Amino acid sequence: MINDINNMILKPFLKFLGIHSPFILGVIINIMIIIGISKLINAFEVKIVSKLREKNSDSPLLNLMPVLTKIIKAIIIFMLLAGFLQSFGYNVSSLIAGFGITGLAVGFAAKEAIGNIFGSVGLLSDRVYKIGDYIKFGSYEGYVERINLRSTSIRTLDNFIVNVPNNNIANQPITNVSMAKKRLVDITVGIEYGTPNEKIDRAIEILKEIAKEDENIIGEGMFTTIEALDSSSINIRMFSYTSESSWLKYKVIKGNVIRQIIHRFREEGIEFAFPSTSVYMHE
Repeated sequence: MINDINNMILKPFLKFLGIHSPFILGVIINIMIIIGISKLINAFEVKIVSKLREKNSDSPLLNLMPVLTKIIKAIIIFMLLAGFLQSFGYNVSSLIAGFGITGLAVGFAAKEAIGNIFGSVGLLSDRVYKIGDYIKFGSYEGYVERINLRSTSIRTLDNFIVNVPNNNIANQPITNVSMAKKRLVDITVGIEYGTPNEKIDRAIEILKEIAKEDENIIGEGMFTTIEALDSSSINIRMFSYTSESSWLKYKVIKGNVIRQIIHRFREEGIEFAFPSTSVYMHE
């Protein structure tokens, strides 16, 4: 079909412009075909993306479409190039074999780059994270700012941008904090061993009251208890959850609970313990 178009339309038109060289004609024709096909693929991509967003905004194809279109374009360009060279008497089979050997050599030399590409495809298809998510992996944690074929850009809590190769991320456990339905608020408070029994019981009740009164704390799964008898304190633990998955909001909520504990304990005369050592001397 492409040859028919060349013979019927493009060749006569180019000859009319004074271009008679078969090789130059073939080059111009193939460039025009590549441009036309690229525009069609781009239009097709835009149409698919718009439909996917209407039906399911979380579809992994939304992230994979740019990668897929580039792969399709590369395959089409290679096929057109092979057909063009074959039409001028070149042995395409030996050319493909040559590309295979060259590709093998390039593959060994650029295995990290290829690994990053496959890593990015795996991350996008599995929907491990998306732009704006707060993630933790290895020694890094922060907000995802960019995802491309080679790397992922993370803005750390120090407000630095870290570019991590996707192959490194894909080969280790990733914690997507933003996908958590609830976050643990785990607070342990140490009070003095000399605290009267009734004040120990009151301290446990205060933690329960603070958790119940705070609208950001989920009642389900919440409990307070004496956790342990430490070397210099009686440890009371509050175990609860908040529905906020944002790191900043979580820290604010936990800090507010601790502030209320300090105020309430001081109001009721419950003393916080601090590291200390008792020495007993016998005569």
